[in-house]
Amino acid sequence: MITSKNPYNNETLHSFNELSIKEIEQRVEAAENAFKEWKNVSFTERSALMRKAAKVLDENKKDFGKTISREMGKPIKQSIAEIEKCVWVCEYYAENAQNFLSQEIIKSDAYKSYVNFEPLGVILAVMPWNFPFWQVFRFAAPALMAGNTALLKHASNVMMSASNIQKVFELAGFPENIFQNLVIKSDKVENIIKNPFVKAVTLTGSTPAGSAVASTAAKEIKKSVLELGGSNAFIVLNDADIEKALEIAMNARYQNTGQSCIAAKRLLLQKGIAEEFLKRFIQKVEELKSGDPLDEETYIGVLAREDLAVDLEEQVNKSVKMGAKIVTGGKRKGAFYEPTVLTDVTKDMPVFKEETFGPAICVLVFDTIEEAIEISNTSEFGLGVTVFTKNIDKIEKLAPEFNEGCVFINELVKSDPRLPFGGVKISGFGRELSHYGIKEFVNIKTVYIKK
Repeated sequence: MITSKNPYNNETLHSFNELSIKEIEQRVEAAENAFKEWKNVSFTERSALMRKAAKVLDENKKDFGKTISREMGKPIKQSIAEIEKCVWVCEYYAENAQNFLSQEIIKSDAYKSYVNFEPLGVILAVMPWNFPFWQVFRFAAPALMAGNTALLKHASNVMMSASNIQKVFELAGFPENIFQNLVIKSDKVENIIKNPFVKAVTLTGSTPAGSAVASTAAKEIKKSVLELGGSNAFIVLNDADIEKALEIAMNARYQNTGQSCIAAKRLLLQKGIAEEFLKRFIQKVEELKSGDPLDEETYIGVLAREDLAVDLEEQVNKSVKMGAKIVTGGKRKGAFYEPTVLTDVTKDMPVFKEETFGPAICVLVFDTIEEAIEISNTSEFGLGVTVFTKNIDKIEKLAPEFNEGCVFINELVKSDPRLPFGGVKISGFGRELSHYGIKEFVNIKTVYIKK
């Protein structure tokens, strides 16, 4: 059995029977058989179905959002906003997929030469609990529009959301077995990747999980895309709009109760504004409303599981023993962890070196932008960085110096269907979203004709 529990009150929500090995094989074969027909369905028909999926999401966003909040503790307003973002990505690919995958004519010494973009087949998606709808739809919308079929292995603590996602495609009228939710645990993933019908795998999750999945895929000579952890720096320069930087910094670190790979986990302040900024930042942190995730006024909910709160507590406590100072927060009760700010942090401390997946941020002070870049790059992760400044031209020229998948100036790092998303170093490889994302799971086929 796989059981969903409410981390706020520990209530058991639902239990699911895990699929047997034989049932999994049948689901994979069904996906392969569905692919043989789906790949020949026109973009016009696929687009109409994807727009219906967007409509289903929009019409049910409150109910789906409530399930998210109950399963993993996300504040309800943020849960509904997550569903609304899924509506956007469905509409985006319904509108643009045909253009992204249209035949590309290339001049060569041939009479005619061109590139076709053709679907690969059955794609396995291994997805996390922190954005249980968005992480799935930013894969599924482009993958299905490209003509692939999809199998979802979702995190065990959000199986109700996983079931709802399959329901979206069913209610939208997608043919049977185009998208299937597999009720399985992680130990079944390796054999699914090895199944000859499965052509590729995408994973959003931890670095160890990504390494394991990519290793299996590599042994099978199959494509993989990994979106893993992050430890983004949020850099505020002396000339920044402090008011705006404060507002964005709060959201960058504490939305989704800090459980985001692209959250700002290291706050870097230039010496001239450091004291004022930190004072006001702490004040805003202490004003955040914590409580029941289903309360519309709640901004900080509980972490998705109690063990996650324990892990964060250990990272903070170890850093304190090494000399860090907690200036606000730092207390845990069950799965709830107070919004926390640490100062006097050094690069060898867990809160700097490791990914802190919860509402805690470490603060460092620097003199020059060159020093800030060096501190930012001192990380195994490379997902993204934010820089706040009025001297946009200077930072734009320095953007190549950041070892990151993305650089955001005067805005928090965020995913957008129109822009490629992904990281470098142990933050993963490959890209999601935009025209780059939809081309990850297609055969880029060269056709060369000579008379």
